Amino acid sequence: MSQEGYQSPAVKTTPDTSFNELDLPRSSPGKTPIQILHEYGIKSGSLPVYVMERAEGEAHQPSFVFSVTIGDVSCTGQGPSKKAAKHQAAEAVLSCLNIEARTGNVAGRSDTNGDGAETNNHPNAVGLLQEVALQRGWRRPEYTVLQEAGPPHLREFSVMCRMESLSEKAVGNSKKAAKKAAAEKIVARLQSLSGSSEITWTPKSNIRLESIKTSTAEKISLLRRNPLSIPNTDYIQLLLELSNEQGFEVVYFDIDELTVNGQYQCLAELSTSPVTVCHGTGISCSNAHNDAAHSALQYIKIMASRK
Repeated sequence: MSQEGYQSPAVKTTPDTSFNELDLPRSSPGKTPIQILHEYGIKSGSLPVYVMERAEGEAHQPSFVFSVTIGDVSCTGQGPSKKAAKHQAAEAVLSCLNIEARTGNVAGRSDTNGDGAETNNHPNAVGLLQEVALQRGWRRPEYTVLQEAGPPHLREFSVMCRMESLSEKAVGNSKKAAKKAAAEKIVARLQSLSGSSEITWTPKSNIRLESIKTSTAEKISLLRRNPLSIPNTDYIQLLLELSNEQGFEVVYFDIDELTVNGQYQCLAELSTSPVTVCHGTGISCSNAHNDAAHSALQYIKIMASRK
């Protein structure tokens, strides 16, 4: 497995030397590299993800290898226990990010980072969304790299930011720049929905499918009675009208990869409880959206018609 950035050396041990997991190099008694990296992740809006790559050695002398990824940086660590390997991996990332493991400060800068905060302690969009999610108990913002294009010296990244039922796309000359631009669009949406710079918007509560099943409203009643096989029907509009009536939201997610037949793909997610996700394909993005909406309507029709 390839790693970006610095790869920490393996921790060397001998049968005569015991490894003290609490006596980790460069870590302070108060904070371990894992804790410091976690705090950095909260500030930057991108929490570290640890993965055990492999376990080697004999039962009496095991060796574990863990990788940790945060943002665009990925490093590995090795140790005689899972905890030790994770500590080594976290410390390697801190070194790569030029963060002092003893203090948690970025060398040469204040105790902030370019992704999570700006000058004068005013958080940028990425940090602001993270704070809003934590304060409101929302799902944390999700960032997805949709596309990478251009020559190596002039790369362009497309990133989608998703927060609750909102989603926005943005491009940039790095993943970090595209991520920040997408977050800024979400912040602008939140402020627009709130009617001011102060974010007061609240997402709709998930509608239970059971309540849709027992509903006697006009749109759901028409869905029960009428077939979903009429050519050239705008299923996106039908689903929108139904969602407005029943109080759930619909979000479409384009899948960058084409099908084996060269068709576009899309997912339609409904904010129901449980969440409903339906797949669609088509010769264009709009056709894929319409097909996903059709699949969602079929599913709701089946659920709403059950006794």
